[in-house]
Amino acid sequence: MNPKDLNLRRSVITFISILLAIAAYVIGFRVTQIDPIKLLTSLPNSKQILGDLISPDVTTRKTQDTTLDLIFPVPCGSAEPSQPPTSGPRITTSVPCANPRDMITVRGSNMAPNNTVKLQWLLPSGNDLFSVLAKTDANGEFIAQVEVRPINATTDGVPSHLQTITSVPVGKIIPSQALKDVINALMVTIFMALLATTAGTIVAGPISFLAARNIMGQTILGKTVYTITRTILNFTRSFDSLVLATIFALWLTFGPFAGVLALTIATIASLGKLFSEAVENIDPGPLEAVQATGANSAQVVLYAVIPQIIPDFISYIIYHWDINVRISTILGFVGGGGIGYYLSQRINVLEYRKAGTAIWAIVAVVWAMDFLSAEIRKKVT
Repeated sequence: MNPKDLNLRRSVITFISILLAIAAYVIGFRVTQIDPIKLLTSLPNSKQILGDLISPDVTTRKTQDTTLDLIFPVPCGSAEPSQPPTSGPRITTSVPCANPRDMITVRGSNMAPNNTVKLQWLLPSGNDLFSVLAKTDANGEFIAQVEVRPINATTDGVPSHLQTITSVPVGKIIPSQALKDVINALMVTIFMALLATTAGTIVAGPISFLAARNIMGQTILGKTVYTITRTILNFTRSFDSLVLATIFALWLTFGPFAGVLALTIATIASLGKLFSEAVENIDPGPLEAVQATGANSAQVVLYAVIPQIIPDFISYIIYHWDINVRISTILGFVGGGGIGYYLSQRINVLEYRKAGTAIWAIVAVVWAMDFLSAEIRKKVT
């Protein structure tokens, strides 16, 4: 083929490759439903969520609850309504009684300013029935619309009561319950990673010698063991930690035990491969020197192999502990326990400030673990 035809062929191949790449990206944008315009237009809707996430629930104060009560007969004539006070904290209704399915207006006066008010019904059975939330203004007043439900009907002469509950902070600032829960969940996460890394190292260490070609030799038995071990490690590595955690969570129910098992298997597969490659990359000189003295296989490994691989093994172990801490924060979303499980629960119930506490705690722990592992690796390598 002459140079002109060769250049033409290269140009055609390049052109076709460019067209295929463009087609791949176009298809990728469509199947992944990427929509930059939607990202921008939805920003105002996420303002409240983002605000809660960046203002975590870290501190709190003890609160004192104040309950205001008003007898409200349903239907009218079934009981005597309350006579609301004319001064002090009080609530009044647009009508003194009503029928089921009616909407009434509830007003509050002289209450704690700028505070959340919970409106509920105290039913004739003695149970509470939540209605709506309201917020007082700077003067301690609020207006809310409340629906009268059939369950509010007077029973055996006992009417329902309309109540408002306000919580006023009192006392000094103390750590919030969310912060305490996050710290406990973080401890679970860290120990999940520690136990999984330890168990994985204990199993992966011996396996790595069986997966090292230079240790198993060229005999039929050695090649067979090497091939089988490598195949098992590669097969195990094909399962992501999230998949393993899901399987164990369904098997053992949700909890940190499922997460530890998933991390352990993933650690065995990963460290087994890394350890075996470290063994294969050792200097063959010391091996030949020890073998020349008539040492057996166990002595060769003990005196010629292990001294060379210890720094690499320690570095890999520390690095994988760091990885396991990161992964274990995600395993909780599929039932693996720890801080991830706490975070998923808070998001599911729309408690974004508590979710923000967990997120910032995860960032702090991951940063600290990354710094610590880096410093340890500097000293052992």
